[in-house]
Amino acid sequence: MSGRFITLEGSEGAGKSTNVDTVCETLTEAGIDFVRTREPGGTPMAEALRDAMLHKWNESVDGITELLLVFAARAQHLSHVIRPALAAGRWVVCDRFTDATFAYQGYGRQLDLEKLAVLESWIQGDLQPDITLYLDVAPDVAAQRIAAREKDRMEVERRDFFVRVRQGYLDRASEHERFEIIDAGNPLQEVQAEVRLKTHEFIRRARSG
Repeated sequence: MSGRFITLEGSEGAGKSTNVDTVCETLTEAGIDFVRTREPGGTPMAEALRDAMLHKWNESVDGITELLLVFAARAQHLSHVIRPALAAGRWVVCDRFTDATFAYQGYGRQLDLEKLAVLESWIQGDLQPDITLYLDVAPDVAAQRIAAREKDRMEVERRDFFVRVRQGYLDRASEHERFEIIDAGNPLQEVQAEVRLKTHEFIRRARSG
């Protein structure tokens, strides 16, 4: 069985980290060899670029600067982690990928989507996730969930930013059949059960195909 690429997407407060755990546990139970990673990040250099992007600088950060940092980290991540793992027949589970860039920088920062698409094509070629589990949650619910934690530069954005981010994700989901939309506003156990079910179904399809 060849490698497969699974991504999880969602805004802050959607429960991505917890549900990445759920996906990884399901793959382990199925005896599948996989790599767990995240974006931005995944390699020492890409993690440094992540830190630079999320740091609260004493100056404004231009949206284009933010976008290029994300894609620079992605290029490093792809060449050092994702592509080698897939080529070796391993599965990859990634906490966010390019859909997040379209949602956050494209819709949230309101950057030119056509230029994002050019960068996507240049950096990724034809590589796309095989399945994307999108954890959808209303911005007000997400804000309540993260209210007590220390926030990075992205998490302190205003509500209208996250409304646009959510719309970006929903538009991407309507354009790509690989998306599975999961209502992350439900209780955690229900969300985890659905994530586990979607992962099992994907494993069955991969093994039969």
